[in-house]
Amino acid sequence: MTDADLVFAGGPVFTADAARTRTHAVAVRGGRIVAVGRGAEAMVGPSTDVVDLSGKLLVPGFQDAHVHPVWGGLDLLRCDLRSAGDRVGYLALVAEYARTHPDVAWIIGGGWGMPAFPGGTPLAADLDAVVPDRPVMLMNRDGHGAWVNSRALGLAGIDARTPDPADGRIERDASGVPTGTLHEGAISLVNRLLPPVTAETMVQALLRGQEYLHSFGVTAWQDAIVGTYGNAGDPAPAYLACATSGELTARVVGSLWFERDRGVEQLDDLRHRRETYTHGRFRATSVKIMQDGVPENFTAAMLDPYLSPCGCGNGGGGKGRGITFFPRELLLEAVPALDAAGFQTHFHAIGDRAVRDCLDAVEAAITANGRGDLRHHIAHLQVVHPDDVPRFGQLGVAANLQFLWAVLQAQMAELNLPFLGPERGSWQYPFRRLQETGAVLAAGSDWSVSTPNPLAAIHVAVNRTPAPTEAAPSGEHEVFLPEQRLDLASALAAYTSGSAWVNHLDDVTGTVTVGKGADLVVLDRDPFAGPPADIGNTRVLQTFVAGARVHAAPDA
Repeated sequence: MTDADLVFAGGPVFTADAARTRTHAVAVRGGRIVAVGRGAEAMVGPSTDVVDLSGKLLVPGFQDAHVHPVWGGLDLLRCDLRSAGDRVGYLALVAEYARTHPDVAWIIGGGWGMPAFPGGTPLAADLDAVVPDRPVMLMNRDGHGAWVNSRALGLAGIDARTPDPADGRIERDASGVPTGTLHEGAISLVNRLLPPVTAETMVQALLRGQEYLHSFGVTAWQDAIVGTYGNAGDPAPAYLACATSGELTARVVGSLWFERDRGVEQLDDLRHRRETYTHGRFRATSVKIMQDGVPENFTAAMLDPYLSPCGCGNGGGGKGRGITFFPRELLLEAVPALDAAGFQTHFHAIGDRAVRDCLDAVEAAITANGRGDLRHHIAHLQVVHPDDVPRFGQLGVAANLQFLWAVLQAQMAELNLPFLGPERGSWQYPFRRLQETGAVLAAGSDWSVSTPNPLAAIHVAVNRTPAPTEAAPSGEHEVFLPEQRLDLASALAAYTSGSAWVNHLDDVTGTVTVGKGADLVVLDRDPFAGPPADIGNTRVLQTFVAGARVHAAPDA
């Protein structure tokens, strides 16, 4: 018997296969798994690297089905607000960044949270107090809003006479004067003035983002927007450069951005981009369609109008049923065309109207082209009408879930539930009901919107309470819709084999199976052995891609 290059032994192994099998050892040779369980330890030879699990759990590499690594990397390189949690903390970070970067023409960054401000809308006046002389633009952590100062508003020519764009809104005071928050398409009014991000910076951001994701055990992902969006620039050239140089150690699918101001005529451009940028470990084989916004700023598309805080009438500041970025008729034309061209469709849909539109578009594709194996998926799925839940299983649409958001914290309690009402509020993040339809569950973080830590997200999927690493310091937390909890094995499978299926990597990775690539993660404990409330405290000690160690914690 030929010796293995690498053997993991001395602890449990979660294989993430259909039976959720657990075993006790894994052997790797040439970057592939060559033995699982019986026989693996017999392959230890003089040159074998043996990883003693010491009772810790080995799992397949995590795969993030919806993430923005280049944006996240840029945030880490810019004015990053994520370490603060309130208005005072944000302003202190902005002031310090401006002081230590005196030659930067624009203060650019992001990571602020809406619950830190009344109504979720920060003010230009606050930024003016710390940076009066240079323009400032800071993206909300969810990517759907921007906080700007008066200098930025002035340079963009945004004043009381500026109309709201069709796909966005300028926050204003009672007299119509802009107050400093831009929603959705209104962000572009300032974005067009920002200095372009250089190719070198984009590569640096990708590699910084990859390093960060590997530290959380993420070995593969689907980049949810590959194209020009916001002020980040197009990540595609950076992916191609790193895939060509060998610096891209992760396995990545890119979702090419479907531009909002164009229709099916952009299909030839998408084909060209697929051919141009697919190389090595990067495949540009998916297309991203963002169908709506978010409920916090009343841009998520709803079947019925938002309520007023009293639970009555047409609320949301009179914002009606939200925004759809693509007319339903265009969606029903575009998705079948993309399907026929061999593109997977990766939808963003948060409101129940957007979810229904996306399901209808997939159904139209099946009617036009028959059932294929493109594995279309809908991300976020915050509010799903009960009539539409069974359609995921019926249509073969994967549920791309961001587990971390299914908690009852300030953003949910103050900026969602009052405007959704009790009935729609009970339809949110229906993880268990979607699983019961037979739909494939995939999981993603949407980083840089929220932490890319899969174990924090898995904690929420199992407990429906915040992970200890993410919880606000307020003691006990109410369980949010406990009937939608998943068991630990199912949540782990969503973040491994489920996302691998969506990424068309299930024949290569996603489970601990002989013949597959050795994308593996060593945890610091076996979370199955402890109480569910401790799952979120689990850390990643080591991360391997194709048998090569790409991350090791200091205590590994």
